[in-house]
Amino acid sequence: MLAKMTSKNQVTLPKAVVSKVALTDYFDVEVEGGRIVLTPVRIQKADAVRNKLAALGIDESDVAEAVAWARGRK
Repeated sequence: MLAKMTSKNQVTLPKAVVSKVALTDYFDVEVEGGRIVLTPVRIQKADAVRNKLAALGIDESDVAEAVAWARGRK
């Protein structure tokens, strides 16, 4: 099957191809041996929260401290 890339680097995946994989909104994209490989990825909200916390430099001890403060134990 052919799929055309637009001037904005967008590609529409054929329905016949997409119907053979799990329903997803996101794909991991890699280049292997000159080929573009798309792997369906299911993003979970917890993963998004963990990524945001990591980006902010917040670690487990910060979270534990905040929970203790919120529960009035500090």
